[in-house]
Amino acid sequence: MLREIQQVLRLVMLMGKQRQQHGFRRAGGLLVLLWTETRTSVQSLYCTVAAAGPWCTGIKMKALQPVLTDLKESMFPCAWLCPEPDPEELCSFTDLYGSLRLLLSFQMKDARLFSPECQAHIEAFLRIFSLANAGIKIHLKFKFNQKTLQQEFRVKIKSKVAQADDPSLILDVTCNTQPPECVKKGCWCQGGHPVLGGRLPLSIPPQAMDQGLYGELSIQPVTLLRPCVLQYPNLATQLTHIQVLVYSPSNVPVTGPSTFLQNLPAHLGCQELTLHGLRCSSFKGRQQPLMGTTHTDLALSGGTVYKIEQENSEEESRLPTMQQSLLLFLFLQHSDPFTSQISDVMDTEALIEHHLEDILSNNRQAVTTTLQTELKNTLKAQNRRKMDQEKLRSAVDVIRSSSISIVSSSSNMDFRNACLNSMKVHDTHELSASLSESLRRVTSWKFTPRGRCYSVQMEEHPESDGATRTEI
Repeated sequence: MLREIQQVLRLVMLMGKQRQQHGFRRAGGLLVLLWTETRTSVQSLYCTVAAAGPWCTGIKMKALQPVLTDLKESMFPCAWLCPEPDPEELCSFTDLYGSLRLLLSFQMKDARLFSPECQAHIEAFLRIFSLANAGIKIHLKFKFNQKTLQQEFRVKIKSKVAQADDPSLILDVTCNTQPPECVKKGCWCQGGHPVLGGRLPLSIPPQAMDQGLYGELSIQPVTLLRPCVLQYPNLATQLTHIQVLVYSPSNVPVTGPSTFLQNLPAHLGCQELTLHGLRCSSFKGRQQPLMGTTHTDLALSGGTVYKIEQENSEEESRLPTMQQSLLLFLFLQHSDPFTSQISDVMDTEALIEHHLEDILSNNRQAVTTTLQTELKNTLKAQNRRKMDQEKLRSAVDVIRSSSISIVSSSSNMDFRNACLNSMKVHDTHELSASLSESLRRVTSWKFTPRGRCYSVQMEEHPESDGATRTEI
């Protein structure tokens, strides 16, 4: 079922991509409606895909008929018997985005074979699709047995990543991770900042060329570290997961596990990356928690996830740490001057996905080196941040020990009692612990405004910082 939806999305995206090259905006709506209908005592499952808005302006259904005919005959043999969906379902969609530019309905299979796991796979796939197509608002609706379930993939924060020879990427960089306790008051960046890596040309293996795959093939990596903590340079962080998502040239997620990516940690130099260890933790088709405190930012369908093994020192383990994850997009890009018809382009993309493992293995050293470089660049900034924080902790230790020394060696009992009372402690041992915690909280609050951050003012909690500021 997921393959059929993927093929329809590929068709819509390829048609939309042609429009973008002529200056059309990549914005609008996409409706995926799955519904049931009972005929002759058998309940059948149908799917309708509809598109509207500027991103598909200029698409002509008449021009698509030959492609749709081939698509239906090859993938949806029962499509010609498919009834039309309820007009009211389409009206609510067209009210938002204008007249329909594409409408395709087809029969999927016996509704009894549709499981909650299939539903979760579809939801996760569309969420991954939305990450790299943030200008398109996706509406997913299930209508089964008079019950309606619907979900909208609305993007709160988008970022445009310019490419030299291709249309700009519009990525969803929203991050819903809540800030740590030390940032109860102030600004918090609710997005991320994607970094465009160097494009890697790929050689096409002979077995793929034998089946008709020619032209120029490459991978464009883009990294996204979330949540953003640039405005809090003294906040301790810990990279816990790396997720890799692969997209076809039409910007549609590539489904299915990748043996090459699953085995990648064995070929990466963890020592050069300053990592204690890296292992492939999962390839799953359901939503999984990954990052921060809410653990709801990413869906893992179509992705390979690596877990970073930690080796924390006793000092670091006592510090409140903000967990981060790295999202690594791998956009496959292909060009062939002799392939211009939509049907031919779709066949070419199918060949690329079919031979993807062969392509990656044929370029193993180059792909591994590229991914190592992207990870190294991200971790280099993390390591600089850790070194600065270690210097700060050393300075804080000097301040604490000097303060304790002054209080302990003072012969003025009024002065000593005033110091202990102001920190609400009974002796210098408690004073040391209290002063360390107060210094930690105050230094963690250091805020450095960044113009490119998507800052939001957090709710104020006066009780969380008033006492500490008075103590210091």
